[in-house]
Amino acid sequence: MKKILSLALAVLLIASTMLAFSACKKEENKLVMATNAAFPPYEFKDGDNFAGIDVEIAQAIAKKLGMELEIVDVDFGAVLTGVAEGKYDMGMAGITVTDTRKQTMDFSETYATGIQVIIVNDGSTITSLDDLFNFNDDGDPVSLKNTGIRIGVQENTTGDIYSSDDITNWGFNNLNEDGSVNGEDRVKRFKTGAEAVAALKNDQVDCVIIDNEPAKSFVAANTGIHILEGDNEYAIEDYAICVKKGNSELLTKINQALAELKADGTIATIVAKYIKAN
Repeated sequence: MKKILSLALAVLLIASTMLAFSACKKEENKLVMATNAAFPPYEFKDGDNFAGIDVEIAQAIAKKLGMELEIVDVDFGAVLTGVAEGKYDMGMAGITVTDTRKQTMDFSETYATGIQVIIVNDGSTITSLDDLFNFNDDGDPVSLKNTGIRIGVQENTTGDIYSSDDITNWGFNNLNEDGSVNGEDRVKRFKTGAEAVAALKNDQVDCVIIDNEPAKSFVAANTGIHILEGDNEYAIEDYAICVKKGNSELLTKINQALAELKADGTIATIVAKYIKAN
């Protein structure tokens, strides 16, 4: 009886070990991508499914690596902190490389270019960058035309980072030497770009600064607002994939996949699917 019991326990132990090993292998073959699916056309929900430029590029990368892609939808700030802490394998959410972000995570080669633009209400007194800043002879901003201006942004995005900087760096705040705001913080932060646009329409902010492609989607979906045209881009930036700092093995694989997807035209095809040439 004892021998039978011992044998049964041994079989259970082996089975448990095999199941654990199988589960471990399954997890190792999974590529977990964190995103904020409220940034069309880069990432958004199409019914119950994820869609967008970043989503399809991530799917193509996972296929190249022979891995299963899992997408996790979180707030934009949680994308960055989650990747930095190793909670997610990579982040794709129209993420721009900055010196601050490079301190806590590593970045892939660039796969797309974004332009930060300004959305205003129809009839707004803001018609160009000249209505926002006073400039010196070198074309650098030195002060605000309206010190009471309210800027709407999606929190933690580069629109937020740029806007929150000092006026001399094209921001809208007066900053102390330590970077803290001296006086009123003129930047109003929202969880999503859609919430920032809703605040604009309700006159809670005077303009919204956000990436050009999502901006076009928001303008198409809302009457009474428009993007400043002409030479009024607020910033031009490159998008990249972020991974946990020091994860050179994954980063090398991602960069190799990106290089192949660029070379065979896959990325260009994906971008053209969502962004039509004018």
